Amino acid sequence: MFAEERHRLITEQLAAQGKVGVADLSERFGITRETVRRDLAQLEQQGVLRRVHGGAVVASKTSTAEQSHTARTTQNHEAKQRIATKALELLPQGATSIVLDAGTTTELFAGLLADELASQRAAELLVITHALPIALRISPTMQLELIGGRVRGLTSAATGNHTLVQLDGLRPDIAFVGANGLDATFGLSTPDSLEAAVKTAIVGCARRVVLLADSSKLGETALVRFATLADIDTLVTDAAPDADLAAALEAADVEVVLA
Repeated sequence: MFAEERHRLITEQLAAQGKVGVADLSERFGITRETVRRDLAQLEQQGVLRRVHGGAVVASKTSTAEQSHTARTTQNHEAKQRIATKALELLPQGATSIVLDAGTTTELFAGLLADELASQRAAELLVITHALPIALRISPTMQLELIGGRVRGLTSAATGNHTLVQLDGLRPDIAFVGANGLDATFGLSTPDSLEAAVKTAIVGCARRVVLLADSSKLGETALVRFATLADIDTLVTDAAPDADLAAALEAADVEVVLA
């Protein structure tokens, strides 16, 4: 097989799966791993991919890549809706303080709170958030405490020292957080250091932490780690994690809930 044909097939596999492995490509094409690495190097020079340990990912899938709020809202919407619906079942009974992290899945969760529980539990639920889209969903019907700070345009969420100081003074009953990546060894991560600091503060202040992450985030890493697996109590997702991540979650005593 000519190199051009291999490059086409590698590009197709990247488009379908988002990543390729050196060992798998070596076996698939019947060539040495060194030849595969040369192929990947050439494709990287062309801007097709970005090489990582053991293989490569699509060029846009880098540690600092981050999409706008609008773009993320339309991705994996059905899975996120199922996750948000399932997460409602995890709310404690009685008077409860809830921290909602910025994110499209937590925003869907906020919508369900406002639409389905406001009439029943408006007086006993207090929602705390630094995310403007979530605040707008909650404020007409439920108790809201808005955490201030400098709003980051890409996510419409407050960040910075003022935000961190306010969170440090709280001890909420439960927090629902999002992440760009959940990895067996690296833990929970996000591309931006300011967002990561806020997420770390949320995880650190809450009595119970629930991660809402669709299956596209599983096994992925972004630039900044904001929590370890041991820092969360429950993962709500739409598909079972692979063997490595499942074992790591079990070792960290993380409950996995499938939506």
